[in-house]
Amino acid sequence: MAASLELVGWVLLLFSASWAATAEVSAMAGNSSTPEEGFLCECDRDSCQGDIVCRAQQKCYSAIVYGELKKGCFGQEEQSRMSCNTPDQPTVNVVCCDYEMCNKNITPTLRTDSDPTFAVDNELTQLVIYAVSPIGALIILAAAAILIARFMHKRRLQRYQRDVERGGVHVGDMHAYPAGDNTLQDLVDQSSGSGSGLPFLVQRTVARQITLVEQIGKGRYGEVWRGQWQGENVAVKIFNSRDEKSWFRETEIYNTVLLRHENILGFIASDMTSRNSCTQLWLITHYHEYGSLYDFLQRTTLDAHRMMKLACSIAGGLVHLHVEIFGTQGKPAIAHRDLKSKNILVKSNGQCCIADLGLAVMHSQATDTLDLGSNPRVGTKRYMAPELLEEIMNYECFDSYKRVDVYALGLVLWEVARRCTSGGIAEEYKPPYYDVVPSDPSYEDMRKVVVEGQQRPSIPNRWSSDQTLTAMAKLMRECWYHNPAARLTALRVKKTLNKLQASLEKMKELKQDV
Repeated sequence: MAASLELVGWVLLLFSASWAATAEVSAMAGNSSTPEEGFLCECDRDSCQGDIVCRAQQKCYSAIVYGELKKGCFGQEEQSRMSCNTPDQPTVNVVCCDYEMCNKNITPTLRTDSDPTFAVDNELTQLVIYAVSPIGALIILAAAAILIARFMHKRRLQRYQRDVERGGVHVGDMHAYPAGDNTLQDLVDQSSGSGSGLPFLVQRTVARQITLVEQIGKGRYGEVWRGQWQGENVAVKIFNSRDEKSWFRETEIYNTVLLRHENILGFIASDMTSRNSCTQLWLITHYHEYGSLYDFLQRTTLDAHRMMKLACSIAGGLVHLHVEIFGTQGKPAIAHRDLKSKNILVKSNGQCCIADLGLAVMHSQATDTLDLGSNPRVGTKRYMAPELLEEIMNYECFDSYKRVDVYALGLVLWEVARRCTSGGIAEEYKPPYYDVVPSDPSYEDMRKVVVEGQQRPSIPNRWSSDQTLTAMAKLMRECWYHNPAARLTALRVKKTLNKLQASLEKMKELKQDV
């Protein structure tokens, strides 16, 4: 718009100047008593109303105005309003001279960007700028968002750590014991005796003194390494950054008072550390060289005594989780929610301990509160109870979570019993429902089998000829009833297994006496 107004102004101004000059020449020509003055200039017909010359009193001009050639005469008044001999500009250039017909052969030049080709290129350049600018803005915004997200992520992890420190152990109860030549057991014994993990200052000290030796496992949560602290083996579970809520939940629960138990994985320390220029979430626990029950059963067959020892210890660990201990040094009731053979470790003494509490929920009768945590992850589909697959579970009732654990316990007992030898025979290790669902079953796969078909793992025929395996089969069925309320409690399962174990020991003693 500004360029158009400027063009109109130039045209009007040039036209008025030419018209005034022409009128003056005509007037002088009509007055015979006044001699003609000035000199002639070439004039374009538009500016001089059809004439091709005009008489100038001051100067002639030749101008290019927005691509049009203009010629004519400057009077003194017009000259004061117009600039002569202007430098090259993209749109207008005026050249003046002061002798007869001096502007006849003068054609002003403009900058090359007034060329139509350049104008087209300029338009294309502007179009490219207009197109690229939003993309550039988006890239800048995305980069800013990533930086902000990384900053917030780091701040959130730091806040998690502070929350755990303030919630798991009171700040006033922290004690920093010198590591010295103490063993890990010494450090635990020197702690407050509450049955929780080490004081947090000690946890951080221990974590920063650990050397990673070899990777021994990997899963959706991250990696597990065998590490060493002052010559002692420890297990270091390194969580993926996207699974930080599982790390926080395990840290929170492992620091619960009175959680220490021989059949719960021994917790040593938790730390958020920076290694290889990235933040790592560490959970440090006792190391068990036999690995998970899942791996152990694939390479080992069992006799009835070893089977019962494994089974009793698993049930004992689950009972300790489920029970609530009252008092100032009490413990809330805890449901595991992801019990399976991969989350159970085999100890060197033949017993098991339960691990991976990242999905656990806690309940306190005193306040009747159910702490579900904030982890969106769900349990393993193969071990999901029918009420979970059918989506009819009462999530507000803590007993519902315990019954889900018992269902999974029945499947684990089935895995263990299959590897028990009787009559010189033991089944090859297989996971539950191996014969009716794919290796990585979907919800729909499991729902069709467990809910619609109400199928359960098959019981081998050979078990019927073995008293202990027959009793185990009966116990499993009472664990995986379709109706959750009909299932046994973990405590009842433990008592039944203890009786079976006692019967086996008695039979062994009788055989030795004979």
